[in-house]
Amino acid sequence: MAEDRERISAEFGEAVNMTAAELERWLRTPESEAAGDRSGGGESTGHESGRRITEILRKKKGDLSDDDYAHMRKVTGYVHRHLAQRPSGDVTDTRWRHSLMNWGHDPTK
Repeated sequence: MAEDRERISAEFGEAVNMTAAELERWLRTPESEAAGDRSGGGESTGHESGRRITEILRKKKGDLSDDDYAHMRKVTGYVHRHLAQRPSGDVTDTRWRHSLMNWGHDPTK
């Protein structure tokens, strides 16, 4: 299990390239609120995930729970799948980028 946690942590660290402060600032923008799937009608899945990511980023490694590691795996998978769908052209002001940023990854970095 310790090896799995090390691997999950490393992959999460590669996928999430925004700091907790950057992500929190981003999550307060209208662009962030507009991006993503709202299957329940309220907050988008990505926006909710972003709030959870900021909590994970602020925790000490020893304080991370199994649920935290499960979310870290989910984030890594989402980022990798979404990056594979990169649209052509300038992505600076696209819903694609905004959705990724809700998950803690800014593809323009």
